[in-house]
Amino acid sequence: MTTADAPPAPESHTFEADVAKLLHLMVHSVYSDKDVFLRELISNAADACEKLRYEAISHPALLGDDPKARITLLIDADNRRLTVEDNGIGMSRDEMVEALGTIARSGTRAFMDRIQAAQGGEGAQLIGQFGVGFYSAFMVADRVDVVSRRAGSDEATIWSSDGKGSYTVAPIALVEAPARGTRVVLHLMEDAKSYTERYRLERIVKSQSGHVPVPISLIEKPGAEPQEVADGAALWVKPRSEITPEEYTDFYRGVAGQFDEPALTVHFRAEGRHEYTALAFVPGSTPFDLFDPDRHGRMKLYVKRVFITDEAEILPRYLRFVRGLVDSADLPLNVSREMIQESPLLAAIKKGVTNRVLSELDKLAQNDAEAYTKVWETFGPVLKEGLYEDFERRQILLGLARFRTTASAGGWRSLNEYVSALKENQTAIYYVTGTELARLEASPQLEGFRARGIEVLLLPDPVDSFWVTAAIDYEGKPFKSVTQGAADLALIPLTEAKQEIDTNATEAVARFIQSVKETLGESVADVRASERLTESAVCLVASETGMDRQLERLLARAGQLGSAAKPVLEINPRHDLILALANLRDAEQPLREDAAHLLLDEARILDGELPADAKAFSQRLARVMRRCMP
Repeated sequence: MTTADAPPAPESHTFEADVAKLLHLMVHSVYSDKDVFLRELISNAADACEKLRYEAISHPALLGDDPKARITLLIDADNRRLTVEDNGIGMSRDEMVEALGTIARSGTRAFMDRIQAAQGGEGAQLIGQFGVGFYSAFMVADRVDVVSRRAGSDEATIWSSDGKGSYTVAPIALVEAPARGTRVVLHLMEDAKSYTERYRLERIVKSQSGHVPVPISLIEKPGAEPQEVADGAALWVKPRSEITPEEYTDFYRGVAGQFDEPALTVHFRAEGRHEYTALAFVPGSTPFDLFDPDRHGRMKLYVKRVFITDEAEILPRYLRFVRGLVDSADLPLNVSREMIQESPLLAAIKKGVTNRVLSELDKLAQNDAEAYTKVWETFGPVLKEGLYEDFERRQILLGLARFRTTASAGGWRSLNEYVSALKENQTAIYYVTGTELARLEASPQLEGFRARGIEVLLLPDPVDSFWVTAAIDYEGKPFKSVTQGAADLALIPLTEAKQEIDTNATEAVARFIQSVKETLGESVADVRASERLTESAVCLVASETGMDRQLERLLARAGQLGSAAKPVLEINPRHDLILALANLRDAEQPLREDAAHLLLDEARILDGELPADAKAFSQRLARVMRRCMP
């Protein structure tokens, strides 16, 4: 071969100013997961295929005898190489220098500008920004070669760089280039050789790029037959009428990692100012991480069918049990796809998807009460977190809430049903909080409400103690604890005749109550006759301005309470024990004092607590028992 016949020497170029710093940022700071490089390269390949599809509308000859778009991954484990090849539009020499010589520009951005200038961008479905995400390849490769031939061209070019400040560009023989499109060859680092394992690549493709609009095949070793790992079809872009329940269930199981069937499927496309498609599922059983302290959601974010992140928090935390995805056509793809959730457009998407999920839950509650009851039994404690956290949607969440009540006979009641059954002169929605449903049902504080036929919500979940304190109401009726403040039951008549006591007995009980108050002193905030007790002798309640007693206990256990408020001891003035104690002679003052402390300890025990002083309690009980001995 003569000198004249020798191929031109590669041209060496340096990257534009500050590219070395940008490369360092890209490789070491922008991406937290190295697997993302494959997603970026596949995105760029899908871009190239979409560009060709668009240009071929006016120039069909560009497709030649190979009209079907494809992306191929080739593994060469012996040489520690991974190749990503597409048969898309390809790049000329100048386009390669422009797109790959600088991170600051984008081939996709320029192409979209040209399309918009010509025809308003119609038909161009572009995903990545070649020259940005492309450089994530240097997280795993110490050298990257890009061989490209533009569709319709008789020339091919190779671009090569180690990502450390310079690159070379040279012509390459057509037999060594793809017939059309781009081939990206990654010479993998030693610690990245696992990317030549078929199963790892297949897993990454299916989880991150399985729904790009181009089929993806994998060749396990040079000379092997390609095997399709993604068919280029995305379930969520199909009309609902074309998707079977079985297809929804299969997709749900894949995206949720569960083996049950979804209790609710929400699939819609939003059009107008913002365009996006959402496919969300309410699981049929409890996910293992439902009460994860981090409370992260599990909705995936796609942009034009390319996986971006599953940490965008598309739904509020109280909907973290919902599984699925959102695919946006409007979100921008800038320097970091992992930071895309900071786009202001995402806020509108979050609002739209959240409102739609809640709306679909409401429809399910109205149209299939049995199915909704199962959803509530599984996720009710989590949904109720929204009553405390989401002021904007509090009323719809209250409408979705279901409760066990003193009138529900073990079933569930809605607030609408509760309000429709209010007693005459009842001005509040009454509730009691605690930790066990059986203990709540046996609470002495409920006695006066039962005697008047007043329904009380039984709230055994820890979150209940918080949302009821958020100054909320339902249809103008405030929520009021039966263990806090005065019962205010005087205007609501008893369902049965009230037991009468004579005036002398009433005066004796009043004196006894005053005596108990003096004896207990600073142990209680007050001692008073009770309207709420009909069967028990005593109970404890919080003061009108004090904290609900269950909330106080929760905060104390969490170390977030400086000092507990003193309770109010309520005494049933009609109870036989109280009447007997009230009629004790003055000479039996020691017994009165022991009785006062024992009544307080009895109230504590009924409230699920222990006596304040176990030894003193034992001694007083022994003295009272000895008095009863002959």
